[in-house]
Amino acid sequence: MTRLRSQRPRLSPRARVWLAILLAGFLGYLLAVGIGVVNRPPLVVGQDAAVQGAQARATLQSTPGTFLDIQPVNGQYDTLLVFYSGGLVRPQAYEWLGTALAGRGVRTVIPAFPLDLAVTGIGRADALIKQFGGGKRVILAGHSLGGAMAAQYARDNRTQLAGLILMGAYPAGNVSLRDLPGAPLPVLSLLAEHDGVADAADVRDGLSRLPTSARLTVIKGANHAFFGRYGPQKGDGLPTVTRAEAEAQIVAEMGEFVAGIGVE
Repeated sequence: MTRLRSQRPRLSPRARVWLAILLAGFLGYLLAVGIGVVNRPPLVVGQDAAVQGAQARATLQSTPGTFLDIQPVNGQYDTLLVFYSGGLVRPQAYEWLGTALAGRGVRTVIPAFPLDLAVTGIGRADALIKQFGGGKRVILAGHSLGGAMAAQYARDNRTQLAGLILMGAYPAGNVSLRDLPGAPLPVLSLLAEHDGVADAADVRDGLSRLPTSARLTVIKGANHAFFGRYGPQKGDGLPTVTRAEAEAQIVAEMGEFVAGIGVE
């Protein structure tokens, strides 16, 4: 008796061609994305950091690790701001912020992370604080993914910091800064009114994992990408103010927050 073998449906030659084209296109897309992540644009100082009336000087340093260093022209500062960039965003996108704050006695250092992902080096602040933070008011800040990683660092290193600033960011669900030993850490959370990347509900929910004294401020008319100068971001909301107007709000809020914190 002859056993009948199950016949698998066979693709027609035309279908095979289309399948090969689709597969090649998908693989090409993955390759392009991978190359874009691995081969990051060069780190350039002064590329897009002009701030009217600012008095600052910026340099690219290699020790400890690569970082962008922005400080007042006279070299005198009472506050060290360590800034963690957003995911896949180059440090120079936030040079404008350090430039704007320099006139307020703030020295800003922005470390470069592997693949521009702060999750690859959450502890980068350690060496920077050790080298530049002695006797200074030390603030840690971060945007988006960088903010989440900054919150995690703050939870584990409360005694190193005088304050924390989150921009379109919030602590991860398993990270809480409440009930840490010692005095509550001063925290400023900035939320762009038209942020389409960091959900407003998530940012507000994140307050439940921050000290009860944490202050949430909405940057009127701004969107997620207005915290850094890196261009439009996919999925972001449409701003209803100019970038200059949004940046003025951001600097004013940060300046007020820093001025209200004592030197530890």
